[in-house]
Amino acid sequence: MSRSNTVVVKIGSTLVANSDRLTPRFGFMQRLLDDIARLRDRGTNVILCSSGAVALGLKTVGETPESAGISDKQAAAACGMPLLTNAYKQIGHEYGIEIAQVLLTLGDFEDHRRFLNTRNTVFRLMEAGVMPIVNENDSITTEEIRVGDNDRLAAKVAQMVDARDFIILTEVDGLYDRHPDEEGAKFIEEVTDVAPFMEATKGKSTLGTGGMTTKLMAANIAQEAGVTTYIAHGEVDHPLTSILDGERRCTRFVAHEDAASGWESWIANRLQMAGSLRVSNEVAEELIDGDRAVMRADIKGIDGEFTRGDVLHIYDEDGIERARGLSDFTSEELRVLAVNPHLDAEQLLGYKTKGEIVRSKNLVSLVKRHLRWDLPDGASDPAI
Repeated sequence: MSRSNTVVVKIGSTLVANSDRLTPRFGFMQRLLDDIARLRDRGTNVILCSSGAVALGLKTVGETPESAGISDKQAAAACGMPLLTNAYKQIGHEYGIEIAQVLLTLGDFEDHRRFLNTRNTVFRLMEAGVMPIVNENDSITTEEIRVGDNDRLAAKVAQMVDARDFIILTEVDGLYDRHPDEEGAKFIEEVTDVAPFMEATKGKSTLGTGGMTTKLMAANIAQEAGVTTYIAHGEVDHPLTSILDGERRCTRFVAHEDAASGWESWIANRLQMAGSLRVSNEVAEELIDGDRAVMRADIKGIDGEFTRGDVLHIYDEDGIERARGLSDFTSEELRVLAVNPHLDAEQLLGYKTKGEIVRSKNLVSLVKRHLRWDLPDGASDPAI
């Protein structure tokens, strides 16, 4: 499965679910599957990340998008997912498309072994000619352990399978330099760096959990992995091939030529923060080349509760994120080491260690174009 023949498609809730009746929009789904069949005839593998399960199940549990709480949405997801999958299956049969459902949680992306297992499953389905429909398992996840939006989930899938293209179909025709309803809003055809546009993309739709902000975050993840991203309106004939063939307006996010490796991309592109470290500005500068480990003596502050193998966000003294890397220690072990700098590590922990908190091979320096995360609240003071 090479980058040249895989496309990941993310579908927004408003395209799949009727906002008034909260029922499947079969007309749109018919046009979508018809176009997916065209791509498959060209030898292109398609992975679908479709929102809509929660919206389609709300009526069953007696709720509306405005009234539903977390438990209501979890129950609605359990009711709506069979409806969503069955709709895709019924239409897919018209085109000879076999469909499989892959439900994921945050841990399937953040834990590297589970990430690889998921990747193998998706590849095996495509080898068998089956189209995976990937969704977050909303019926069991809580706010603390969920991805939170299908835009970034789909981008992580695109990264996972080394996709060539990532298409986000939504209810607008692409990115504008401000809210598209504002007078003088300018359409943006091509983007190399999403950072300048982040402030202009606040807000979200009624049915969906994300707005343009999460779409830009998703595009950034895909760009870093060498995947070209498109954001476009979904309500057209041939919604996918018309984009890939350059036949209609959309915003294209150019894939970075010097894409990160799969390992580096997995480390750098996080969905949630497990914990963070603060180091001096001098040490932060030395981390840029990627040849220096983060040592015990470098630590100025620690935030969060994490375990060995979690990815830590590394900040300088000014609160600017400079790198991300795998921790060789738990947060408890690291705090013991940090508050006892003059005591031998083996004496403190009961085993020998070089004192490398993040090894150089497990550390990725954040390039200028990568979206940095703000320092967690309360972490500006020494947290050791």
